[in-house]
Amino acid sequence: MIPIPSRGRMAVAAALVLTLFGFTSCSGSGPSQARANTPQTMPVTVAPVLKQDLPIFLSGLGSVQAYYTVSVKSRIDGQLVDVKFKEGEFVKQGGLLAVIDPRPYQAQLDQAQAQLFKDQASLRDAQLNYQRYKDLLQNSGAMSQQQVDTQKATVDQLDGTVRNDEAAVENAKLNLSYCHITAPVSGRIGLRLVDPGNIVHAADTNPMLVITQLQPITVLFTLPEDQLPEVAHHMRQGTLEVDAYSRDDQTKLATGKLLTIDNQIDQTTGTGRLKAVFSNEDSALWPNQFVNTHLLLETQKNATVVPSAAVQRGPNGDFVYVVKPDKTVENRAVTVALTQGLVSNISSGVSPNEVVVIDGQDKLQPGSHVEPHMQQAGSHGAGQSPNAGANPANPTPGSRTPIGKQRRISPPPGTHNQGTASQ
Repeated sequence: MIPIPSRGRMAVAAALVLTLFGFTSCSGSGPSQARANTPQTMPVTVAPVLKQDLPIFLSGLGSVQAYYTVSVKSRIDGQLVDVKFKEGEFVKQGGLLAVIDPRPYQAQLDQAQAQLFKDQASLRDAQLNYQRYKDLLQNSGAMSQQQVDTQKATVDQLDGTVRNDEAAVENAKLNLSYCHITAPVSGRIGLRLVDPGNIVHAADTNPMLVITQLQPITVLFTLPEDQLPEVAHHMRQGTLEVDAYSRDDQTKLATGKLLTIDNQIDQTTGTGRLKAVFSNEDSALWPNQFVNTHLLLETQKNATVVPSAAVQRGPNGDFVYVVKPDKTVENRAVTVALTQGLVSNISSGVSPNEVVVIDGQDKLQPGSHVEPHMQQAGSHGAGQSPNAGANPANPTPGSRTPIGKQRRISPPPGTHNQGTASQ
């Protein structure tokens, strides 16, 4: 073996290390470079563009009110001796509710009838005498004209007394009828407020019971004053349908019709009051219940609709990401006619049966490759509650939204960070 100087050995070792490093780098650069050149596929949720009828709802907050509310009080003074109703019972108009002791009023009626009988007898006697005086004056002149006139005045006085007695009899009969308290309207009785045995008075402040008519029943709700002219215009064309929903705006309680618009606007809130009537045959609505109302203003036929989540807003206006057959996306400018709940009506920009991205747009840019996952099949919510599936905390999601006003705002196309797209 030929000895190698120490400096030479160091040079040879360095050359071997560089050779090995270069070989390792060359052998590992192929797969990494291939991965960098392969387009990354983004998973997204998509939905088809549909052509369907789109109902336009106006949403408001309302309170249920009884069609009639009657506080039943006694019209006479006396002891309540009998109660003929059960609390919570439905009664018909004219049904007997309670009885006040009728004996004092029966006695008053008897007295009035006796006085009438007495005065009627006096009147008959005065009338006979008057006729005799007239005959004597005409036939023999044995009676003076003054006596005849005086007797005529007596007859008239007694006739007035009899008429007064007849009125007293009718008043006594009326008071006697008030002893039997009947239902003035058909409806449901609330809790009893006076127990049998108590003395009731016509001047009592509190009623004996309250009857509320629940079938039909009404709902008072409010809408912004700017929407009232449009509602009045559609009312002249026909009856408008109103749906009542639960407090969380998810459960439909009843369907009725718009009855009228109030004759003035509340200046403090800038809203107008409207009244709707419901048949309420299943008793789903109760007085003073809070409800959400959806007034069906009109139904747009054959509208081009997409989920509202598909519409993005950029500096150049609204756009959507359309998935092409090769599973790449392109951004398409669209014109939003209106947004109704979770659905947007597109007047131009997309065609039915095209597919748009509704989730995952924040990682997309024109030309991005995607792996689409179709939304659950079916319509985009036409004919359903405008707020179905929405967060009840969101303010009035069922009301009409001006053109271009959307919930989601994404960066404009072409401004996405390249590093973000490769994550």
